[in-house]
Amino acid sequence: MLYSCGMCRHLAYLGPSATLAALLLDAPHSLRAQSTAPRYMTGTNLDGFGVGWYAPERRALPARYRRAVPIGEDRSFASFAGVVATGALVAAVRSATPPFPVDESGPAPFTWDRWLFSHNGSVAGYAEGAAEVLRAGIGPARLAGLDGVTDSETVFARLLELLDAGREPGDALRLVEAQLRELGGGKLNFLLHDGERIFATASAHSLFVLERDGAVIVASEPTDAGTDWVRVPDRSLVRVAHAQRTIEAL
Repeated sequence: MLYSCGMCRHLAYLGPSATLAALLLDAPHSLRAQSTAPRYMTGTNLDGFGVGWYAPERRALPARYRRAVPIGEDRSFASFAGVVATGALVAAVRSATPPFPVDESGPAPFTWDRWLFSHNGSVAGYAEGAAEVLRAGIGPARLAGLDGVTDSETVFARLLELLDAGREPGDALRLVEAQLRELGGGKLNFLLHDGERIFATASAHSLFVLERDGAVIVASEPTDAGTDWVRVPDRSLVRVAHAQRTIEAL
């Protein structure tokens, strides 16, 4: 069966080293708060969570932690989040679309090599034909390596095929978003991180950018009441490098 990720909330960070707790748990409207009381969507995000972070001084590939429980109920994560620090991160809390498997293969971020990927939204018509079209552009080895059954992970696999073919990451996101719109659209907010750069799309869902103290956060919702959050216009591509961002039309 084919399932959707749902109306998740996600966040990417690039900047000075900060703890996972500071980035995901401690802010007034942190990702943990958004799991139970999001402001820019209806419902909750209690069907699991995930976080991927980079520690290049230890290894080139990102670490990842995913659970099929609400982020606020994972005491193990809360216990180590205050002592693990990173300068680059992607995290998400999940609201799965029925019928769905609530298991650890569902929450973002998805990872391959140095890449972390998250999808806030769902692909329209995925089970009615969009999945087959997407999968036609994915090699058999990568298809066989998919962990789960969500539309989000399939989109990531298609994106990886374009990156492997030499497409620039922002261009690859544009191509995937355009293909999905032709197939029926949906809510197509994507985050892509390689530890040094963030690429994101705003497509039929909320997205904000914050530049503060040498850091950039790209997130579904502001995590505090600061007036320096910038709402990203719909149908936009965000690029972040060297803690600076640009926003351009998709």
